[in-house]
Amino acid sequence: MKVVLAIVVVILAIMAVAAVVYLVYTRRGGGGRPAATPKDPFHTGDEDSLRGDPRALKAGDIVEIRGHSYTVRGSLRLSEGGWKWSEHLLDDAKGGQVWLSVEEDPDLVLAQWLPAAGAGEPGAGTVEFGGRTYRSGESGSASFRSEATTGLDEQGTAAYHDYEASDGSLLSFERYGDAGWEASTGEQLSRYDVLIYPTADGTGQEGGR
Repeated sequence: MKVVLAIVVVILAIMAVAAVVYLVYTRRGGGGRPAATPKDPFHTGDEDSLRGDPRALKAGDIVEIRGHSYTVRGSLRLSEGGWKWSEHLLDDAKGGQVWLSVEEDPDLVLAQWLPAAGAGEPGAGTVEFGGRTYRSGESGSASFRSEATTGLDEQGTAAYHDYEASDGSLLSFERYGDAGWEASTGEQLSRYDVLIYPTADGTGQEGGR
């Protein structure tokens, strides 16, 4: 009987030691759930769930900009090296149209664009237009793919030259294929300026008009 009791005591002691070792091990991060990874303080996941994800815009979606509602008529998916961005043609119920650009550089950047007839062509270090002086910024060329109604071919190449004024106003020149330069004035939007109501499926077809 004493032998059995001694064996039980030894087993209990071993189990106690094992429990202590396990607790120390897990508290030091050696087991259990993995340590939490640092989070990006500018991550927009919560806003995407509440206001819709601009990166996922497609034809047929409804976009509200500062209380004004538009429908996405078509989209351009552009890429230059490893950099990708999108431009969406928006149409309201009265026939008014604007373009919405969406890019990550690395943070999410949204801008609204309107045609700027008479702005001339890019190339100079500064451009005077609409009472503002715009200074030269990024320029280059990209490949594009057109979705639904954009007025462009299904795919091709585009050249661009961006300018910016001291007050943050934007001026951009774009040329698609062999066509001439088209100018647009732009305004950067806050994430809170844009509200998206996605449709279940895009209604547009691939390609231009």
